[in-house]
Amino acid sequence: MKKISVALFLYFLMVVGAMAQTSTVKKAMASFDKAQVYLNDNQYHDAIGALKEAVQADPGFQNAILQLAELNRRIKSYEEAKTYYRKAIALNPNAEPRLYYGLGECELYSGDYPNALTHLSLFISKYAGNDPAFLARAKKYKADAEFAIEAIKTPQKYDPINLGPTINTTYRDYFPAITADNETLIFSRNIDGNEDFFISKKANNEWNTAAPLSNKINTSQFNEGAQSISPDGLYLFFTGCNRPGGLGRCDIYVSHKEGNNWGEPFNLGAPINTAYWESQPSISPDGNTLYFVSNRPGGIGGYDIWKSKLNEAGEWSAPVNLGPEINTPYDENTPFLHSDGKTLYFSSDGWPGMGNKDIFISRMQDNGHWSLPINMGYPINTFNEETGMIVSPNGSTAFFSSNLKDGYGDMDIYQFQLPVDKQPMPITYVKGVVRDKESRKFLDAKVQVVNLLTKQTAYNDYTDKENGEFLAVMPIGANYAFNASADGYLFYSENYELGVGSRTQPILLEINLERLKVGNNMVLKNIFFDTNEYRLLPASVTELGTLIELLKQNLQVAIEIQGHTDNVGNDIQNEKLSLNRAKAVYDELIAQKIDPSRLTFKGYGETKPIAGNDTEEKRKQNRRTSFLITRI
Repeated sequence: MKKISVALFLYFLMVVGAMAQTSTVKKAMASFDKAQVYLNDNQYHDAIGALKEAVQADPGFQNAILQLAELNRRIKSYEEAKTYYRKAIALNPNAEPRLYYGLGECELYSGDYPNALTHLSLFISKYAGNDPAFLARAKKYKADAEFAIEAIKTPQKYDPINLGPTINTTYRDYFPAITADNETLIFSRNIDGNEDFFISKKANNEWNTAAPLSNKINTSQFNEGAQSISPDGLYLFFTGCNRPGGLGRCDIYVSHKEGNNWGEPFNLGAPINTAYWESQPSISPDGNTLYFVSNRPGGIGGYDIWKSKLNEAGEWSAPVNLGPEINTPYDENTPFLHSDGKTLYFSSDGWPGMGNKDIFISRMQDNGHWSLPINMGYPINTFNEETGMIVSPNGSTAFFSSNLKDGYGDMDIYQFQLPVDKQPMPITYVKGVVRDKESRKFLDAKVQVVNLLTKQTAYNDYTDKENGEFLAVMPIGANYAFNASADGYLFYSENYELGVGSRTQPILLEINLERLKVGNNMVLKNIFFDTNEYRLLPASVTELGTLIELLKQNLQVAIEIQGHTDNVGNDIQNEKLSLNRAKAVYDELIAQKIDPSRLTFKGYGETKPIAGNDTEEKRKQNRRTSFLITRI
């Protein structure tokens, strides 16, 4: 876009330069010559003033009119530019075709779509040049005009609400980010040219007055912005520009929250950051994939969206371009991956839209590919530039920045209800604290959530060292294994069945881990068998892995693996089934090199119920596999 605009600008200057002596009015020529001096110094506004004087002295001075058209287009004063383009075309019915391009672009960028379609079509039919990129841009503009004309006929419901004076100020407030529990908002604020982060917490469903985030992240010398907060609120990825030790003009940094304080940010380094421009990070809900924007070589357009994955060694992989499923030969910006891990919102001026950058939505398919991006529609998108939209964890509310008429200052943060068909997949989350059962002290515990069907880890991190807190997102539509573990403690296990249509209310837990000791008995919530069968199902792998890790880290521990059933059926058959199920777990542990001398197994049938047997839900609790610590 910039290259084409500059090319057209220079083209008109060249034409005018070659034909400068076309006015016989001395005052007009004097003003015109003065304008050229301003142009040489890139003083566009002064040049426009001089050119207006030239046209006032000679209303038929076509070259001055052409320069006024192009200069106003250059500074995005599109209404003025349209006036002068039309005057230039009126003075010469056989005008150079590029005037129709310039006029059409200005009409597109000011929402005058029918006229834009007319003049861009004229340019395409008349253009005889040999610049394919230029012609492609004109055809793209024409497609935008056609799209916009249709989009306006079916407007989306759109009622933006200002977040109010606790968030917005007379300064520029923009680029919001929000945690999965919808309780923490972090955004950028520009005060006298310096960008810093501010934070607000929600209380009684209202945002508190925003305060500076942290003096370890905010600086007075450098700009910090374009941030992404991890769903649990513990990691802040952001863009830092021209900082000491940076690899390029703008790099991506991360800071980890410890208790109520943020740690010193550090540069993610290569291969994410390069000598080029890296910015606008968006972290996936599992913390393992980072999406960002870069103009590095190897892309499809000027600015593309890339991704990098975190490997088991804690290193970021070589970034991969999202490819033509998302990126275009033009620019893509401000990616936002929702907490569902599958819905991507981003801005683009390459996909069919309303003219400038529009916001689009794409969804990850089952095969791992992105769906064809869909324009968010009018009037969410307009002829203005729309970028930087994020969506609340529950998927119903979108947040964005704009300078609408009811604002408090330069730019404010707004919210609006997202159309249902543009909402992400529903999610819920499990949130809580982990403590020592006896001392009640907070524990530095590992928390893991695994999708039992795909075996993909949805969350794998440690609780906050100071307050024991964690927050793990779980998209609706799958069953999950949950466990929390700490050195020297019996781990905690739970299973969450979150099929399509499940309730999305958050799960709040207080987990009290017991120190390892003889007599500890624990139900393995994620050991699975088919009905009346004793072959371990593949979904049991996660839980078995946690048990194996416990035994390998505590070589003195010996356990009895126990099988249990409900009271349905024959007592002898139930005892045999429970014994075989316990042995299946025993055999798997032996296969994983656990010393057999540390293991025994026993089937208890229906003799040790932990709930009644009068309902299916209670019988389900009784059908279980557990283990008892017999030696330590």
